[in-house]
Amino acid sequence: MKRNLTCIICPRGCSLTVELENGNANVTGNACSKGAEYGTQECLCPVRTVTSVLRVSNRRDTMVSVKTAVAVKKDDIFRVMEVLKNTLVTAPVEIGDVLLQDVFGADIIATKAVK
Repeated sequence: MKRNLTCIICPRGCSLTVELENGNANVTGNACSKGAEYGTQECLCPVRTVTSVLRVSNRRDTMVSVKTAVAVKKDDIFRVMEVLKNTLVTAPVEIGDVLLQDVFGADIIATKAVK
């Protein structure tokens, strides 16, 4: 199988061609090793950083923005979102606070302060 991708790792935006054969990826068109890593990752096991908001229980109509500390498997995104949908946090919250640990392999961290 052959896939054409645009590398999103740096501003260069290399046009990658990834050929999958027997579970291995052969990447061409990349100007650096990061492009080869991206093409391989995207075709064999794609991952994404999830961003969302959590409700703050002790503040009226207040939400705190959050993200995963590391990228999670693309197949797990909706499961991560289900956990976040059912989670309440209590203020105060500082940027960088770990609000949930190990949600499908990633900690959920605050990206906004709520006093």
